[in-house]
Amino acid sequence: MNKYLDKATELLVKYAPDVIMALAILLFGLFFINLIIRLSKKLMTKANVDVTLKKFLSDLLGWILKALLIITVITKLGVPTTSFVAIIGAAGLAVGLALQGSLANFAGGALIMIFKPFKIGDYIKAQGEEGVVKSIEIFTTKLNTVDNKEVIIPNGALSNSSIVNYSTEEKRRVDLKFGVSYDADIKETKAVFAAIVNNHPLILKDPAPVIILTELADSSINFAVRSWTKTANYWTVYTEVLEQTKEALDKAGIEIPYPHQVEIRK
Repeated sequence: MNKYLDKATELLVKYAPDVIMALAILLFGLFFINLIIRLSKKLMTKANVDVTLKKFLSDLLGWILKALLIITVITKLGVPTTSFVAIIGAAGLAVGLALQGSLANFAGGALIMIFKPFKIGDYIKAQGEEGVVKSIEIFTTKLNTVDNKEVIIPNGALSNSSIVNYSTEEKRRVDLKFGVSYDADIKETKAVFAAIVNNHPLILKDPAPVIILTELADSSINFAVRSWTKTANYWTVYTEVLEQTKEALDKAGIEIPYPHQVEIRK
């Protein structure tokens, strides 16, 4: 019995300093990791980093620092870490290969949140889809289409493709094209268009509306009617000018050519 007690005492005296030092490193390490994470969150808040990205980055920083702390503690206890690090590296490589699609989406989400090509509430067109941005998450972006369908686009593909943001600018140009008969008087037709766009309350005076003859087509004279409005009023102006122009042309006796079908009776 005395032999075992002596052996235990010898081991305790030999390893106690390393164990105490390892525990001290662990406790102080956890304290400083929490301090660093809190500081990083404050810095990201001041930099207006997206809430979702801020949480993910702070969690990722915590995982990395805690992994380094565990390796340091194990090393202090005298455990060989070469094979341990190799195992972690191999596992990380395997996980990375298995999740490369998800990692690409994460990287894309991070880029979107950092560079902000669009924000929640913007109307965008990308990846063959268009709608109002409902949410920007770390792996996907959700759109609401005009007929209220939800579209989920992976951020990896979204960040590597062309994005049309219709909400960025304060003003948008409304482009309309009208074709009238060759019998119509050009000046009179342009006056009809001008009366509508110059008197519409939602059309801006600066830049001024533009009306030009663009084409002498096979069966019509084509005009482009271009006016500017605030982005929020785009569709209102588009539909109202379209409707008012048809009514005004009819009133002025200016024909809009269209295919006719003639029934022949024998």
